[in-house]
Amino acid sequence: MARIKFENVGKRYPNGYVALDNLNLDIADKEFLVLLGPSGCGKSTTLNMIAGLEDVTEGNLYFDNEVMNTVPPHRRDVAMVFQSYALYPHKTVYENIAFGLRMRKHPSDEIDQRVRDAARRLEIEPLLERRPDQLSGGQRQRVALGRAMVRQPLAFLMDEPLSNLDAALRISMRAEIKQLHQAMQTTFVYVTHDQAEALTLADRIVVMRSGVVQQIGTPDAIYERPSNMFVASFLGNPPINFLEGNIVVAGDAVLFKRGQLEIILPPHIAQKVAGDSGRAVVLGIRAEDVDAHAEQRARECVQGKIISVLPVGSDQFLELEAEGVKLFFRVGKEVQHKDGENLSLALNLNRLHLFDKQSGHTLVW
Repeated sequence: MARIKFENVGKRYPNGYVALDNLNLDIADKEFLVLLGPSGCGKSTTLNMIAGLEDVTEGNLYFDNEVMNTVPPHRRDVAMVFQSYALYPHKTVYENIAFGLRMRKHPSDEIDQRVRDAARRLEIEPLLERRPDQLSGGQRQRVALGRAMVRQPLAFLMDEPLSNLDAALRISMRAEIKQLHQAMQTTFVYVTHDQAEALTLADRIVVMRSGVVQQIGTPDAIYERPSNMFVASFLGNPPINFLEGNIVVAGDAVLFKRGQLEIILPPHIAQKVAGDSGRAVVLGIRAEDVDAHAEQRARECVQGKIISVLPVGSDQFLELEAEGVKLFFRVGKEVQHKDGENLSLALNLNRLHLFDKQSGHTLVW
């Protein structure tokens, strides 16, 4: 069992800096939880607290029902995989993987079996006699994973383990890490600033900012129902478009209005803001939630001039100037668009987001 629980946990340094503020988080046994956010948001501090590398200065950290605040790292039975791999350059792959077991004085035959089982699972058996400087980045990462695997820990802690790899290798290693979690049925806590990693790997995502949790949920919930503008902007490629405007009630219709742009809000949004005519809001439109070829009505589309066209494989990114702001959209390549072209894009009204301008919090739950 490896249920990990943070109860009102904070991390404050003597100089007054608050790295983590009042964290309440319950990580289920065998869950794959991803801590996501920009540099300095507190995600690595959270991971280091689980490992015992950072002290808890407020609240309590539990493994199952045991308070772990003062338990030293070597008694926590967790394995950590670092961004830098942290391999011993003078030792072979075999010895790097076996090192932790030797330090714990496991029998030689057990060590050999665990090392070879891990190497077989990670497809690095032919590399066991090589040294780290003879390996590629992806092979080194597999060795680091193998070293953690053989310990059979209660929990795996991973701190940006793929950030040093090239794009193609990151994709394949994501798949391997996900398969590893499914095979080992152990709790994984994974730190990243890469939204694609978070959306691909996580059972749940914790989005953090400046030491404070912004939202906790499944990848779909975080992406489809962001709690605030920060969460909405942190996930999505290109990032979500924001348009400031006001709520206008016109007869039975509830509209978002900015200058000449008027968009009819769908019922699930309209019913929540129908009494707020004149309220300052921010409309969120994800880049993919448009169609350049659908039948369009004036109050269901965005019109503007194309500033640039960026081909990206099967799609193209369009930078559009509309109502005094620049917007980015992702459309198919069935029609080739050109710089300077006037374009009208139909919106998927059911996928619009609406936020309060002052607080940044969502108005749609």
